[in-house]
This record gives sequence, C-alpha cells and structure tokens, in this order.
Amino acid sequence: MNSFDDKENKKSNQFTIMKDDPIDGHPGYSGGGSFSLENMSPLIVDPNEDKVWVDMGAMHARSEVEKRIKFVTDKEEVPNGKPYWIVWVTVERHEQGPYYHGVAASFLEVDREARRGFKILAEHVNRMDKSLKGKIIVDQMDDHSKKLLGEFLKEFNEEYWNNSTGELKQSFA
Repeated sequence: MNSFDDKENKKSNQFTIMKDDPIDGHPGYSGGGSFSLENMSPLIVDPNEDKVWVDMGAMHARSEVEKRIKFVTDKEEVPNGKPYWIVWVTVERHEQGPYYHGVAASFLEVDREARRGFKILAEHVNRMDKSLKGKIIVDQMDDHSKKLLGEFLKEFNEEYWNNSTGELKQSFA
C-alpha cells in the first residue's frame, strides 16, 4: 500500500481549523510582525492520478511528493517531470460559520526516478501569504487540476463551500 492509498488518505484528510489564539491573554505581547499558519492546510493535486489530498508535510516542504527530491529552479533540468499543484487553503470564520478564506495554488514538477524536481520556492511562500490574506489564485492551473480541486473543496465540507465568497465559487465554475 503506498502513501497515496485512498483508505490512508481518508484518515489524514483533515483541515487545520480555527485553533485558539496562542497569544490570547498574554499581556504585553502586541503580536506585531507575527502571523499564524494555524488556519492553513496544504492540499496536493495530482492531475495524472485524479487525486487531491491534504498533506501537512508540505508546510515544511516535506510532503510525500517532495520527499527525497532535489529541487532546481530550471525546468529544463526536469524533462520527465510529473506535474503537481500544492494548494494553500486558509479557513476562517464569519457570522455564517467557517469558510474557505484563501486558496492559492503553486506549481511543481517531480521526476521520482531521477530524484529531481522543479519548483520556485519564492512562489510557494508568496502563495501561502496570499492565501492567508484571503486571495483566490487558481487561474494559472490547468482546467483538469482546477476541476479536481473545486470538487474536492465542495465535497470535503459543504458548509465551508456554501459559506465561501462568490469569488471563490466563481473561480471553480
């Protein structure tokens, strides 16, 4: 059984949602210059296998897709790369309840046999930031990958989807 098996994924497919504020009640801490990743979860979209799953290891570039791979910034060095998307999903809460606040996708390619991959780390970090700020950035995704992602978000939690903005829903229409 490999790590992408459906049964195993069902156990680990959970978003990190609305934890208590870790600095709440600490007088004298202004929180200036800090941010929290507690409400963010990374998804992996594999368009070749028609799969989407939550992989918290991606928060530290240690997702199943990224493990044991040397990443380069020249796409030509990975001619047989398999495309993936890491999608940074931020969940927030408003009057109606929890919703998908930010969704931003980052591209990478991996050639498992050659143990090489292509990704631009700065793009991944910037997309994480955009997701935290409530931006929806999925236009650069191919149609098939975007469709897989949209279906996953709808099916994962209908309440989150229904409470989300029209902009988010329109991005997957």
